[in-house]
Amino acid sequence: MAKTQDYTKIMQDMMASFPVDAAKFQDAFKSQAAIGEKFSKVALEAAEKSTEVSSKWAKDALTKVGALTKTQEEPADYAKAVNDFASASAELAAENLAAFAEIAKKVQMETVELMMAAGKDLSEEASEAVKKATATATETAKKAAAAK
Repeated sequence: MAKTQDYTKIMQDMMASFPVDAAKFQDAFKSQAAIGEKFSKVALEAAEKSTEVSSKWAKDALTKVGALTKTQEEPADYAKAVNDFASASAELAAENLAAFAEIAKKVQMETVELMMAAGKDLSEEASEAVKKATATATETAKKAAAAK
């Protein structure tokens, strides 16, 4: 009867030939956590500024509504008040939408900067890892060739 070969020893030897540097995993985790923290900071700042703009917009709009609800002497004054309110509301909308656009533009610029910095760091780390792996593989190949 044929006996099945035990691959346990072969796998152990193979895995030993490719040593894993746990420090690299820790460094990668720390790097990713730092990037995540920076992205979170950008998002939270944008949310805070957006909330401030929304709050200001609401307060300004309520002030304009207050002026709209005042009693007028002539019926034509009501039409003028509504017209003034509509004009003021359009102006408020334009100002606040521009403020939101500035916030979005800043978030976009900061995000691109963070991604470029992260890409540069990852590229450098990957290059270093490839060099080390190449050196290890070359050394292992030389040992294997010498053992024959």
